[in-house]
Amino acid sequence: MDNFAALIAEMEEYGRANHVPIINEKGMPVLLEVVRDRRPHRVLEIGTAIGYSGLLIANNAADDVEIDTLELSEERAAVARAYIDRSMYKDRIKIHVGDAGENILKLTGKYDFVFIDAAKGQYPDYFRKIYPLLTEDAMVLADNVLFRGYVRGDVECPRRFRTIVKRLREYIALVSENNEFETVIREDGDGLAVSRRLPRENNR
Repeated sequence: MDNFAALIAEMEEYGRANHVPIINEKGMPVLLEVVRDRRPHRVLEIGTAIGYSGLLIANNAADDVEIDTLELSEERAAVARAYIDRSMYKDRIKIHVGDAGENILKLTGKYDFVFIDAAKGQYPDYFRKIYPLLTEDAMVLADNVLFRGYVRGDVECPRRFRTIVKRLREYIALVSENNEFETVIREDGDGLAVSRRLPRENNR
């Protein structure tokens, strides 16, 4: 096992032991498939957690990749920084601590890949805020959009999750009905929405 694989395995064990939500093993192959296909150069990740998905993205993206990753928790950001600093990507990943909705508005430049894996009730707000930062051929991947089967399906949603489910349905409608994007909902894991921005001549 090489150093990177050993680091990833250590992070997986930390996630399990400390109940940290990292992308699940069924959703991860979809993320990596999209990243390998797209080979992005500039990535925005909303929801760092311990840096697990950020490192996997870095390891499968373009050789010159730069990643901005947003994390609300100072504690988790510190754990993520410690892991990232042990990797070959320590100078390519920048963690921004604080409210993601506020920090998105402080970012500059364009991103060709965005991974959303944070507060699910904020997904529509995140999408509206990242929109001006997207390149003309950007990919946006959002995790957990089917949320335990409540978003699509006949399972009755508990009262405490109703707002989250409502917002996730709003997010799916937002990206599916926008003619600038082609969106596929993958049912792997907890559901991933993969949205590809179409060439301008297609999105009239």
